[in-house]
Amino acid sequence: MKQDIQPTRDFKSLSVHDLLDAREAYHVHLANMSNVIATAIGLYRIRTDDPDADKPLPREKWRSRTKSPERTLENTVVQPWSWPCVLIFVKQWQTQEELAQINPDYVVPHFLYLSDGRVVPTCVVLAQEQEQTPPPLRDASFPHDLLGGGYPLLTDIQGQEHIGSTGCLVYDGNAVYALTNKHVCGDPTNDVFTVADGQRQVIGKADQRQLGKRSFAQVYPAWSETSSHINLDAGLIRIADINRWTAQVFGLGELGDIVNLHTDTITLDLIGKHVCAFGAASGKMIGEIQALFYRYKSIGGVDYISDLLIGSRTGETPLQTMPGDSGTIWCLDLLENHATTGHTAHGNGKRKQAKNLAPRLRPLALQWGGHVIQTEHGKAPLRFALSTCLSTVCRELDVDLLPSWNIGHREYWGEVGHFKIAASACDLVQSPHLHTLFANNKSNIAYGDDELAQGTFHSHGNHAFVPLADVADIVWRMTRHQDAANHFADMDQEGQGQFQGKTLLDLCKDPDNLDIDVWNQFYSSLNINDKRGALPFRVWQLYDEMVDAVKQQDIAHFVCTAGVLAHYIGDACQPLHVSRLHDGDPDTQRGKGVHSTYESAMLNRFTSELINGVNEKVQNTPRPQTVSGGKAAGLAIVKLMRDSLAFLSPEEIIETYITSMQMNDHLAYMWDQLGEKTEQLLANGASMLACIWESAWQEGTGEQNIPVQDLSAIAPETLQQLYSDPEVASSYRLQDPQFAQALEIAVPAGAHIRR
Repeated sequence: MKQDIQPTRDFKSLSVHDLLDAREAYHVHLANMSNVIATAIGLYRIRTDDPDADKPLPREKWRSRTKSPERTLENTVVQPWSWPCVLIFVKQWQTQEELAQINPDYVVPHFLYLSDGRVVPTCVVLAQEQEQTPPPLRDASFPHDLLGGGYPLLTDIQGQEHIGSTGCLVYDGNAVYALTNKHVCGDPTNDVFTVADGQRQVIGKADQRQLGKRSFAQVYPAWSETSSHINLDAGLIRIADINRWTAQVFGLGELGDIVNLHTDTITLDLIGKHVCAFGAASGKMIGEIQALFYRYKSIGGVDYISDLLIGSRTGETPLQTMPGDSGTIWCLDLLENHATTGHTAHGNGKRKQAKNLAPRLRPLALQWGGHVIQTEHGKAPLRFALSTCLSTVCRELDVDLLPSWNIGHREYWGEVGHFKIAASACDLVQSPHLHTLFANNKSNIAYGDDELAQGTFHSHGNHAFVPLADVADIVWRMTRHQDAANHFADMDQEGQGQFQGKTLLDLCKDPDNLDIDVWNQFYSSLNINDKRGALPFRVWQLYDEMVDAVKQQDIAHFVCTAGVLAHYIGDACQPLHVSRLHDGDPDTQRGKGVHSTYESAMLNRFTSELINGVNEKVQNTPRPQTVSGGKAAGLAIVKLMRDSLAFLSPEEIIETYITSMQMNDHLAYMWDQLGEKTEQLLANGASMLACIWESAWQEGTGEQNIPVQDLSAIAPETLQQLYSDPEVASSYRLQDPQFAQALEIAVPAGAHIRR
């Protein structure tokens, strides 16, 4: 009698090599099945409603798969008891009986048998490819002049603009490069651009060293798959000005050591590992490794393989990687928790031990493409990132990761000051009902002191809620290109022609000159078209919108508008946002790089000291008088800008920055020289913000008309829906007719300029 040998099988001992051998042996058989679209190796995927989804079953209870319901990547999990297998992706789910009736040759075998006695199980997964066009890429624009991983890359190829993502910085012992994909770089010597502060800027040229497809045997000589090719798709961009760059990845932070993957270290333990990335198109992405050596295409007798297939984490929001994410670096998520060496600040008689910065993520893979798979009707399609092991890329390009250039910034650069101003203002408002409203919504508007000091507040994944005080940078800079000019105004720049010898500060000594037409004429005299700073008018607009929201008893709209207003007032109290010298002298380039160093690097390093100083100073900072009307709010901001320039001049900041470059610890020197005044600037901004909030609340009669029950915390989802609506706090350029309409003023054909 034939004995059933199934109970004696122990698949857990199968290695990556075993699985690759089995797939190679059966490749021709599987490839000729019309229903099979791809294969990979991994761990058996268990349906979430199967009996062994939560606990392993005894071997005698292993179920028959004859009539099993469909298995997808969406409805399955990998558990510690999942055995090694070859994953077979099919485009249509059919039971064994149905396939046998059509053609027995179409049945995917349960096991693959090798001549030496090895037995390898298979796991069939339904993966209907998405045939629809992917969603259009949103505007990819990032704040500030500091560049790093995650920033968009643009190249012009045959008259078409290609967009991808910066991965990370690497070096070859001689020069520093930005790593991305070959297909993003384009031809060697191509100019490569990024978009920062809404402007397209050249950052360097594509290098000669690029990687395309390599034979599997060449990349992994100890394994089989001799008829296959690995798609490496990597290229280098030789950076023109390394001083503008940081080795950190925007949205992730500092990088640790590369995960060294090769034939001796790649194991099935990688399956299920949590990973994260930040793409120029999708923002922060979280996922997990779902399969290894994904064979995605066969052409002309050659098969093409991706090292890693990265998909959604079980039970979490589906991964939504999009075109434009190519070149992104994927990292093991919080694998290590490195504590950085503490520094000591000596400025102004203070001596404090610095906090530990966020944990360093270990870079793992370079994304080069993706697959889109259909799901049930009404659900978003599943998207998967196809990636190459970063250690392989660095080996083949003969470069090393550069992890420590110009680091020490927060994950989202420049946000500490904005959050601190907003949080302090929440505590300063005095009207009882308004104070209650902001106390209940403080966490919606900003992060608290402890979160800022500890650096534990960064969780802005794709589609995740962003506290309102930095929506203008983290969200709108990438979704509203026209908002970039609302963050500044060069108030100290002299005009030409009829404005000869006059600055905007001079003109606005007469309140009538806070006029859109006057300002447009001023910028035209300087032949400035795009960068027409409009900061006071943005405050004017948002003030009126707050008043209207209170009058209409729309508290969610009021809180949303008040929260985003915090960002612009935070900009107004920073001298480098209100000066032509915003990043050094534009004529001589003297002091270039000061903007990000002062507003981001210095504040991020000395956050604890900054918080303590602002808390102390804000109590003794005089409150401005309340205002009435949006124009009065705009004029109050002009005064704040004027006072900021007088209190701490851009020239003083620039000279301190230049001198600091000769010091061993330039950030500590800058803090010693500028920290006290910077704390006062933020205290001034918090005081002004509280005044503007209070004024709008009073003008809308909020104390009288808003019921107490409406002063509770608002759901973050509601606020996110509001700030994602382009009709809420709409962004305009100064020259857009809609801007004047939003301020409820008419723009005359020739406005009278009062001198």
